[in-house]
Amino acid sequence: MTASNLQDRFQDIGATPASGELRGSLGVSGIALMVLAAAAPLTVIGGNIPLGMGLGNGAGAPMGFIIASAVLFLFSMGFVAMTPHVNEAGAFFSYVSKGLGHRAGMGVALVALVTYTAIQVGIYGYMGWAVNDTVKAYGGPEVPWPVYAFATLALVAWLGYRHISLSARVLGIALACEVLVVVAMSTMIFVSGGASGINIQSFKPSVFLEGSLGVAVLFALTGFIGFEATAVFRDEAREPARTIPRATYLSVLLLGSFYALACWALVIAEGVDHVKAAANQTLEGKGNLLLDNAQTYLGPIGRDIVNVLLISSLFACVLSFHNVLARYQHVLARKRLLPQALGRVHPRHASPHLSSLVQTITAALIIAIFALLRLDPLVSVFGSMAGVATVGMVLLLFATSAAVYVFFSRHHALARNDVFRCRIAPALALLGLLGCATLVLSNFTLLTGGSVALSALLAALPFVACLIGMLRGQAPLNS
Repeated sequence: MTASNLQDRFQDIGATPASGELRGSLGVSGIALMVLAAAAPLTVIGGNIPLGMGLGNGAGAPMGFIIASAVLFLFSMGFVAMTPHVNEAGAFFSYVSKGLGHRAGMGVALVALVTYTAIQVGIYGYMGWAVNDTVKAYGGPEVPWPVYAFATLALVAWLGYRHISLSARVLGIALACEVLVVVAMSTMIFVSGGASGINIQSFKPSVFLEGSLGVAVLFALTGFIGFEATAVFRDEAREPARTIPRATYLSVLLLGSFYALACWALVIAEGVDHVKAAANQTLEGKGNLLLDNAQTYLGPIGRDIVNVLLISSLFACVLSFHNVLARYQHVLARKRLLPQALGRVHPRHASPHLSSLVQTITAALIIAIFALLRLDPLVSVFGSMAGVATVGMVLLLFATSAAVYVFFSRHHALARNDVFRCRIAPALALLGLLGCATLVLSNFTLLTGGSVALSALLAALPFVACLIGMLRGQAPLNS
């Protein structure tokens, strides 16, 4: 599918700004692509995969994505089963409030704001580093990373203030290019047979259980942050009762299969016995697993294209999270849990424009603080913020699965015809997420790159946000 085909799949959005409500007709593909772009697949392949391989289980890293996909698919089954019974676009806040009560929902709402703000700011740091590194590679000057970060912020602010369809088209084109170049490289690897021929060693227990499978799962899980945001676009979806479930399943399946296949292709390219060493060279700054293989199998021009698309991948990611955050704040404001002005809709752009502006200002202030502290954009900014976001995501998913289970336990009639999705799948997801939480917290310093004390402080942020939300939560007023 070409970029123009993808762009054509997005539906124009109408609105009723006077009512203060978002309205639209995004289809399954439109919502799924917004979420897939937020996951920044090329960034995951270039960053998370070397980390999972080098610090984890080497050639067995593809199994990390398969395990993460299985857990998230179980979560999605319960999430989707409850969707027809949740009639607002608050995502986690709405689901948890419905199942566990408003105080728990308010706690989760603050966790979501912390989680997405953290990953958004982390990506701005990564973007500043990536653009500067690329400019230097082509003979340009050394420029402090905050300069590029603020330039990106300005463009995101402009797009986020406007009609969601404009952001959707930008994200669709960026995602199409990312997917096409990875598919092209992977195809060339499989056609050539890589270093030692096509094999399935990565999926054998003797291989994927060697080293730390937990670390591989941890970095695989981080690559899915944002997939559950399909429900945030409920008010702008065409037939949300059908569109949201399909977009959720599609997002999990496409991300999981795409990551696993791309990871496997890199194992084939380097060879089972050598891929871990190649990944560690990437982590040490002595090579680049993705770009080096792009040059080998796509040529110098292919390497340049991948390098540029890494930057567009980061931009697509931060734009998606900006839109998600703006809509979270919009829903909370409509329920009078945040200043009501954030619930307004622009009369021409049909966007939550004031909420978008607030999110821009919030990100700008945090970036400015990091810049004044002269923090390293990768380790201190991206690494730490990605760590906070990963803990937050697991907490959000766990609370939502618990809410689904409790909701259908209270409403037996609703679950009678679909016991597996309504009761069994959420229970299995809770067990899987508990295991993931253990992996994330026990390996948290790998994400932050900081001391044990600093890592503990950062890991506690989502839990503190949840506690504050629950303590301050009060019954919502009708909007």
